[in-house]
Amino acid sequence: MRKRALVFALASLLAGLLGSSGIAAGAAGIAKLLCLIFLVLFAVCQLLGVTVFRALK
Repeated sequence: MRKRALVFALASLLAGLLGSSGIAAGAAGIAKLLCLIFLVLFAVCQLLGVTVFRALK
């Protein structure tokens, strides 16, 4: 998921440099969304690691 976010961020920068602002805005929005989803999933996994999986040991 991080890889896809980086790809869309780079696509956004490239499109912005080439003057295609509509495509750049769309790619930047997708990159932000994927980054947010990744961070939320990461936080959930960290919380589960601290709480649930430690109780199982």
